[in-house]
Amino acid sequence: MSTNIFHQRIRASIVNESLQAALDANAERRVKGRIAALATLPNWRERRQHAHEVRADVIAHLGEYLKIFTGKLVENGFIVHRAADKADALKIILEITAGTASGPLLFVKSKSMISEEIELNLSLEALGHRVVETDLGEYIVQLRGEKPAHIITPAVHLRRQDVGKLFHEKFGIPYTEDVSILTSTARKILREVFLTADVGISGVNFGVAETGTLCMVTNEGNGRMVTTVPPVHIALMGMERLVPTLGDLALMLSLLARSATAQKLTVYTQLINSPRRLEETDGAQARHLIILDNGRSRLQNSPLQEALYCIRCGACLNACPVFRELGGHAYVGSDGSMAPYPGPIGSIVSPGLIGLEQFGHLAQASSLCGACKDACPVDIDLPRLLTRVRAGNTKEGNNKQAIGLSIQSKIGLQIYGGIAASPSLFSLAQRLAGLGARVVSPFSQWMWLPGITGWGYSKDFPRPAIKTFRNRFHSGDRDSLPRIKKTVIMGVKQKDLVAIELIKTKEILVERFSQELKAIGGQVYRVTPNHLTDSVIALIRERGMSTIMIWKSVPALDESRLTQEGIKAIRNGDPFVKAGITGAAVAIAETGTIVMPSGKGKPLSVSLLPEIHIAVIHSSQIVYSLEEAIQIKDVKDASATVLITGPSRTADIEMTLTIGVHGPKELVVFILE
Repeated sequence: MSTNIFHQRIRASIVNESLQAALDANAERRVKGRIAALATLPNWRERRQHAHEVRADVIAHLGEYLKIFTGKLVENGFIVHRAADKADALKIILEITAGTASGPLLFVKSKSMISEEIELNLSLEALGHRVVETDLGEYIVQLRGEKPAHIITPAVHLRRQDVGKLFHEKFGIPYTEDVSILTSTARKILREVFLTADVGISGVNFGVAETGTLCMVTNEGNGRMVTTVPPVHIALMGMERLVPTLGDLALMLSLLARSATAQKLTVYTQLINSPRRLEETDGAQARHLIILDNGRSRLQNSPLQEALYCIRCGACLNACPVFRELGGHAYVGSDGSMAPYPGPIGSIVSPGLIGLEQFGHLAQASSLCGACKDACPVDIDLPRLLTRVRAGNTKEGNNKQAIGLSIQSKIGLQIYGGIAASPSLFSLAQRLAGLGARVVSPFSQWMWLPGITGWGYSKDFPRPAIKTFRNRFHSGDRDSLPRIKKTVIMGVKQKDLVAIELIKTKEILVERFSQELKAIGGQVYRVTPNHLTDSVIALIRERGMSTIMIWKSVPALDESRLTQEGIKAIRNGDPFVKAGITGAAVAIAETGTIVMPSGKGKPLSVSLLPEIHIAVIHSSQIVYSLEEAIQIKDVKDASATVLITGPSRTADIEMTLTIGVHGPKELVVFILE
């Protein structure tokens, strides 16, 4: 197997100054943000271990959970399909859409790594259909004819100048580097695509076995558009993406958002239980779920099984020192094709799903420093799995021959193995290697030899210490060694009991909710029921609006007063109306989230299409945690529920936070006292 193409991509990435700047900025902010976000969970380490156990249980009993899950889905009104591979998945999609229209179809997609894995866009376009990505980062790379460079941030390799030039060439707008203008341009163009699409395609972050619920998380609102506006919704899900219960889902969501984007909860968390019901005015009329194998059964029964625990947060990519130098486009197969999943987890999943011959060499692109394992929210032992791929220790490659190594490297490792087996030889080799390294280290940047080592190509070899760690330890020279601090962890149960006592009072819940929502860009007003209507009218007048969308019934809002003031109220979603007013079933104090189930007279598009979303909730409806909120009856019974945590947002262009992408730019919450 030749890995020359891989080496060429590595060298090209290292000398690309623009790429290096983009990757450094992304990694630094993502890593710091993840650490800060996890610090808001006092028991995050215990949650992480619990999440590992949940994922292990699911993968160990996957057949049983899939049976329960599919049974519930069918009971709820979903049409469920099983796809063995990518050809099977394409065939099913074509069968689903065969009677949709007489000519080529318009498919509108939200972000889905499964669709990248099976190369869905290329297959549909080859048949004459139009496929449009709607995640801003995905849309940008699609326009450039590229694949995503990161699981979470598809356009991480690009600068704002690249996007400005692209939009100028594609759409004829004046060249600009203003990220807000670029985002608004994409919003305007894609809004028409959403409204005219024949079929919406989405991924699935989690499937809940006990309820037959699909969970999808997005920040921009494109996922909500794809699953709400088109008449047909097709969801693609890897067969491993299950959790047993809603409680387990809450656990995973608390770790996923913090690890992926440093948020306590993504802006939009969707829970979909069924197609649109008879009394509802929006939502897909038909919902299909395609459960994909595509090598997962083989991976489940291999030494790489633990890779299936992954929840696709991308934290290991941001933490990996190798990925931070290369970027996702450097992870290519022996034939030059890009791996569907890059980074540490991708270097295991890609060869595990597709084959060692094609992608096994990617596991060599790791320092095995363990940063990926430390970052993983479900505690996957990524370094151990990477060494298994390197050794060819999979069901497919059970000969355990080293993968992706040159002959020189294989011989070197054999020699090292022999020396390391003898303590005396290893100690002698350490001393000799140290002396030699101290001699050559000043000249290492000129000593790069093609095919033998790439170290000097990108960095100098550091001069080793005079005394090895081993010698210092045995000689008693321990004062200079790093001190290992023992951290005392307070009992979680005791802390939780204190917290529960504190949050029993309504005022603390209201204050916490208000603080959290304001911190993420929302606006909060506390009013009495008698003053709500006047406050809403004043807000509408301030924004210069005369027409609003509104639910059939909003608590304490006098609709007749709106009419008297010359404000027209309409019930259904209208893309040209600037504001929508809704109620909510419950709110979550710890994340600043409002929870809105669908239902008769409660179209979810009212909170999605306008630029301003106004929500009304009573203070008694505020609970403390996500776990409490998603267990309420209204959420379980609804065809769909959306959890809204702030206004729509993105940071897909140079990590620049921009408010208002596909969903509302403003979220205003009135709390009734």
